[in-house]
Amino acid sequence: MNHRPERVVTTAQGAVRGLRRDDADAFLNIPYAAPPTGAARFEPPRPHAPWDDVRDATTPGPNAPQSERKLGSVDMTPYFGTGWSRGEDFLTVNVWTPRAADGDLPVMVFVHGGGFVAGSTRSAMYDGSAFARDGVVLVTLNYRLGISGFLDIPGAPANRGLLDVVAALGWVRENISAFGGDPGNVTLFGQSAGATVVAGVLATPAAAGLFRRAIVQSGSGLGAFTTEQAARVTEAAADALGIEPRVEDFAEISDERLVEAAGRLAGIDLRTETHGDPLIGLSPFSLVLDTQPAEAVAAGLSADVDLLVGINSEEGNLYLAPVGRYSTSTAADVDAAAAASHPDPDRLVEVYRTARPGASFGALRSAIMADALFGAGSRALASAHAAHPSSATYGYEFAWRSEALDGELGATHAVELPFVFDLTGLPGLHGPNALLGPEKPPADLAARIHDTWIRFARTGDAGWHPYDNERRATMRIDSEWTQLDDPHGRERQVWS
Repeated sequence: MNHRPERVVTTAQGAVRGLRRDDADAFLNIPYAAPPTGAARFEPPRPHAPWDDVRDATTPGPNAPQSERKLGSVDMTPYFGTGWSRGEDFLTVNVWTPRAADGDLPVMVFVHGGGFVAGSTRSAMYDGSAFARDGVVLVTLNYRLGISGFLDIPGAPANRGLLDVVAALGWVRENISAFGGDPGNVTLFGQSAGATVVAGVLATPAAAGLFRRAIVQSGSGLGAFTTEQAARVTEAAADALGIEPRVEDFAEISDERLVEAAGRLAGIDLRTETHGDPLIGLSPFSLVLDTQPAEAVAAGLSADVDLLVGINSEEGNLYLAPVGRYSTSTAADVDAAAAASHPDPDRLVEVYRTARPGASFGALRSAIMADALFGAGSRALASAHAAHPSSATYGYEFAWRSEALDGELGATHAVELPFVFDLTGLPGLHGPNALLGPEKPPADLAARIHDTWIRFARTGDAGWHPYDNERRATMRIDSEWTQLDDPHGRERQVWS
C-alpha cells in the first residue's frame, strides 16, 4: 500500500495533512474541541484554537484518560485498544475518505463503546478504510469518559461525554464537505455505551439538524440513571478521593487519580424505590437523565431521523463465558439475575423458561442479563420511534455464533462490529480465545452487513420491512437472513 503523507485539506480551524492510500485517505487526530484540562474537564466542550501551519494528521493521537480494560479470558484488545495514550488534546476525530471524493458522499460518524470508561479511536476495529473504499466518509471520535465524562457533579453540566459527541457533530457539519462528505446526509452510529450515547443524542434538542439518520447497535433507550441514582455514584467517588462532591474539588484532582478512583466504584447499589439499575451493576457510569431517551423519542424528539436499532442474540454471554460463569451457572444465579433486573423476578424467570424450553441455566441467565442491558431498551426505543411515521424505523438481531471459548461466546455483545467495519480478517480477532473464534465466518457475511449499513446511511432504507408497532418486523442476521415478526414477543411484554 502507498502511504505517502501528501493530501492536505483545509478545515475551518486550519489545514491538516493526511495519509494518501491506494483507495482511501486517512486523517488522524484532528481536534474538534479544545483540550479538556484542569477545570475545563468538567465544563462543556469549547472551540479549539485555530492553527497557522499545516497540522500533521498522519499518526494516531492521545485518547481519553482510562485504565486498561480486560474481560477475563477473551482477548478484547481490538475492541478496547491498549489503554490510555496520554496527551491533553484528545477531543479529536479520525476521518477516512475516498481518494476521489466528490463532495456529496454520505457521512457516517461512529461512537465507540467501552462501558463509559474505556475505548477510543485508536482501537484496531475502528479503521474506516472499508467505508471509504465503498464511497462513505467515515468519522470516528474520542469523547470524555469516566468521572470527567459522565459523573454527575453539582456545578457541572451533566453528560459531558454526550456533549462532546454533539460538538463533534457540529465540527462535521462545519468541515466535512472539505473531505468530500455531504453535511446534510450524516448518520450517527454507535455500539454498546456508544449506542446508548447515540440514543441520548436522539433525545437532545441541541443536536437537532446535525444528523439525518442513526444506528443503535446493542445500546438502550432505557439506559440512563436518574439524578438520585447518579448522586450515589458522585458521593462514592468523592469519598474514594477524600473530597467534597463539588466541581471545584474534583477539578483539583489529577487525571491519574480520577481514573484510579473510577475503578473502585463497582458494586454501588443504584436501585431506588421507583427505579431499578439499568446497567444491573456492570458500570457506575451512564447518561444521567430524568426522562429516558425512549420516552423523549416517544414524545416526538428526532421524529425526522431514520433509525436502525438492534441487538445480538446472546449479548449476555460476554459477561459470563470469559470469566467462567456461563457453564457453572445455577438456578440461584438465574434468580439473582432476574432480581437485579426486574421488579417481578419470579414472573420474569417463568417467561424466559417458557420461551426457551430446555435452555441451560447459563443460557437463561445470559438472556435475562441481555434484555436488562440491551434488549428491552432497544425494543422500547424502536417502538417509540416507530410511533412517528415521518421517518423510517428498522430492527435487526445479529445471530451468527462465534465458536470462541469452546462455543460459549456465541452471538455475544460486540461480535457484530468486525462485520459492520468489514474487518473480520484482523488477526487479533481469530483464535480460540479471540472474539470471532477459531473458525472463519461465512465469506460473504461481512460484505453484506457492511453494505447494509452503508445502504441505510445513503438512503434510509435497510432493505427489509420497516419496524412498526403491529408487526415489529426484525431481520435476523446469520449465514442466512430471515425476517421475523416480533421475535421476542413474550419477553417484550414482560418488560413493558
